[in-house]
Amino acid sequence: MASLLTAQSAAAQSLPDFTGLVEENSAAVVNISTVTERDSQRQQSPFSDRELEQMPEFFRRFFEGPQSPYGGPSRPRRSMGSGFIVSEDGYVLTNNHVVEGADEVIVRLNDRRELPAEVIGTDPRSDMAVLKIEDDEPLPVVSIGDSSTLKPGEWVFAIGSPFGFDYTVTSGIISAIGRSLPSENYVPFIQTDVAINPGNSGGPLFNMDGEVIGINSQIYTRSGGFMGVSFAIPIDDAMNVFQQLRDDGRVARGWLGVLIQEVNRDLAESFGLSRPRGALIAEVMPDSPARQAGLEAGDIVLSYEGEAIERSADLPPMVGRTPIGEAAKLTILRQGEKRTIEVEIGRLPEEEGAASAQDEPSGAAGGPLGLEVEPLPDQLASRLDISGGVLVTQVGRGPAFQAGIRRNDIITELNRQPVTSLDDFRAAVEALPDDRAVSVRIIREGRATYLVMKP
Repeated sequence: MASLLTAQSAAAQSLPDFTGLVEENSAAVVNISTVTERDSQRQQSPFSDRELEQMPEFFRRFFEGPQSPYGGPSRPRRSMGSGFIVSEDGYVLTNNHVVEGADEVIVRLNDRRELPAEVIGTDPRSDMAVLKIEDDEPLPVVSIGDSSTLKPGEWVFAIGSPFGFDYTVTSGIISAIGRSLPSENYVPFIQTDVAINPGNSGGPLFNMDGEVIGINSQIYTRSGGFMGVSFAIPIDDAMNVFQQLRDDGRVARGWLGVLIQEVNRDLAESFGLSRPRGALIAEVMPDSPARQAGLEAGDIVLSYEGEAIERSADLPPMVGRTPIGEAAKLTILRQGEKRTIEVEIGRLPEEEGAASAQDEPSGAAGGPLGLEVEPLPDQLASRLDISGGVLVTQVGRGPAFQAGIRRNDIITELNRQPVTSLDDFRAAVEALPDDRAVSVRIIREGRATYLVMKP
């Protein structure tokens, strides 16, 4: 019994104590409330639209519906979030979705001071906003850490206002680093299991030295509440955005001008890689830095400025952080050979959306691949600015459908062989191996991608 108590006592002593860190840093964490004038049909809620979407139906009805104590048919919409002060002259960092569209922003400090805030600039791509407050009394400031040295398993804690409960402290560990989310691939998010809920948005994530190493931004949830998967913007990236918004009012990111995809096991085999790694270039945009440097579809980027690319998600943040006009060296794999290409990085333009098509298999289709094709119309080739290909007119149950090929896709490459005509396609099919997977490059809705097919 004594040994059991001793073990329990030792385990308790090994757990971190956050009390001193919380006392030292709470003063620089702020609550942010906004007011947005809405039309008479929209009703008031203390949370942003983005946060309401993550809540269970019951809570949405409570905060949005006619019975809501917060609502009224003609009252403005109010929302809330968190933030933190990064400089003595009153600059505050938070999430863009906390203040987006707001007509009035109020910052409330731990000592109950309430100060009007000016929105200096926002960056929807990274979901960041910079505010400015002024007061005659001194303003507390957080200490900024270094997110480049973070490792999974480290203890971290957050301070914020989940569901409006000011200065709530939650803790956990870093679950992973460098996460790429579908909504944003220029931010290598920090994943944690810290309890983050609506209202925590924009608040700081601290390390055990009391330094801010991230901005709590997103949660993954099926219930609307905390599920142990939270994401924070690394503070290194956040401070870069802050400095650009403060000094220039906008954010400039580096741009290669390529569409990339993950290299899975089958693609690695078909391209001659010993294991999955790198970023596969599916398309090179016209008039882009990549096109001018000679990068081609089918190249696999293995390293950027000497830093290895293990996953395709590693590449965009590296490019985005590169100063505009600076030259960068890329190591690529082309036709089984490594090459070094130097690219002058351009400015990232506004993003354009892309659609995707999904069809069901139509039944039987000709050929060993289970699909039928026809020559690509000249008008379509001209519009897409491609030299040729074959147009998929029907897909049956077979290797093509299993690979993800759909009707109206354009096949431009099969097993690393260019396909510009029906003859090219037939020759490539005849030469297909029967003992391994092969790559297929298609264009769908104007965007190129590589698929893997097992004949």
